[in-house]
Amino acid sequence: MLDAAAKPTTSEELPFPFSKRTFCLYEPIERKIEHARILIVNSLLRYESDLSPLAIEEWKASIESKLRFERKVSTLACDNIAQNVIRLVQSPKTVTVHLSEIEAAAHDFEPDAIVMSGTYSDFDYYNPAHLESFRNFIHETKLPVLAICGSHQLVGASFGAELRTLDGLELHERRSDRVVEYQYRFVKIVDRDDPIFDGIDDKLSGIWQDYTKEDDILRVWQNHGVQVLGVPKGFKLLATSYLCRNQMMVKRSDGQMIYCVQFHLEKSFEDWSKNPTRWEHPNESRDGRILFENFLSLALEHRTN
Repeated sequence: MLDAAAKPTTSEELPFPFSKRTFCLYEPIERKIEHARILIVNSLLRYESDLSPLAIEEWKASIESKLRFERKVSTLACDNIAQNVIRLVQSPKTVTVHLSEIEAAAHDFEPDAIVMSGTYSDFDYYNPAHLESFRNFIHETKLPVLAICGSHQLVGASFGAELRTLDGLELHERRSDRVVEYQYRFVKIVDRDDPIFDGIDDKLSGIWQDYTKEDDILRVWQNHGVQVLGVPKGFKLLATSYLCRNQMMVKRSDGQMIYCVQFHLEKSFEDWSKNPTRWEHPNESRDGRILFENFLSLALEHRTN
């Protein structure tokens, strides 16, 4: 038995203004979604055929090393997405294809939803034919889409938005050493009525953190140096931050449901794997996991309507 001097105190307040507790709640994750067919899209570069003439000219002898790096990143990114689906759905089915194959794969696989990975290179290094094909697809598809980070930017550009660095430069003006948003950052929800934030208004709900329910804040993983300027026509802004205004947007018109997030909501279960103990908080990016799960539920509803 501990003596009186050794007993822990619970009266000490933590510096963070919400959840002033010296402990974390036990949080098992239940697979509430029975089944889902998810098409995962690798939006990075793979082969020289994925490149634009500009990329071939500028990269020259470094083409293979750059593509090798992008293939490595794409493996990690797509696996993170797949792990979210696997750990949130009782009977999941996933297929992973490249951006250039999205239209054919959507037709053949008939998914309930499409989830697109982040990117690494600027889009003027992409094969223009691939970008044009995607633009046509994203304007017409009625399949639910979740576009992450670079794919958020790709969707924005496909609907006419301009892309800039975080300090307002055109992308070709600064290819490297850009200002970046990196690691865990807070973003502010600006439209809590959107169904992706279901449960925030329930003060007794244990789904969302106190900082979200009380002050409309999300804590999410960031890793980008490019932003979407403004909000494309037909989209609605959902979340923002001081460094990058368009952190999250949605298109819910013309029979479409396209959610775009600048942050990496799919990182949730990567965190879980790094810290599997239940004595600590199971994952830092739990807010991203909740958004991912809500998207899957909304996608299934959208497909049945």
